[in-house]
Amino acid sequence: MWLSRKGAISARRGQAGLIPGSMGTASYVVAGLGNEAALLSAPHGAGRSHSRNAARRLFTRSDLEQRMGGIAWGHSDAFLDEHPDAYKPIDQVMADAADLVEVRHTLRQVVNVKGD
Repeated sequence: MWLSRKGAISARRGQAGLIPGSMGTASYVVAGLGNEAALLSAPHGAGRSHSRNAARRLFTRSDLEQRMGGIAWGHSDAFLDEHPDAYKPIDQVMADAADLVEVRHTLRQVVNVKGD
C-alpha cells in the first residue's frame, strides 16, 4: 500500500523545510520533528481559505494596498487572487504544526513579484 499526504512537506527528524505564508505574511524555515502519526510530514504552506475566483470577487485593490503596506509589489489587479486574506492565517497553521516542526527562522516579506 502507498500512502501520501496531499499538501505536505517531508518533516523527518532534523530535515530542513520551508513553510510559506501568503504574499503579505511571514514564511518559516523549519526542521522536522519526525512525527510518525503525521506520516513524517508537515503543512506545505498557509493553504487557501478562498479560491482564486472568490478572492477576485471578495477583495478590492484598495484593501490589498493596505494589507501590503511596507512590502514592494506590482500594484496590479493581477495580485487580487493572492490577497493575504485569501489564505489561512500562517501563525495558526504554525501553531497547529508545533508537534510536527521546529521553527528555526522567521522570514518577512520584502518584495513580491507576479507576472501579469
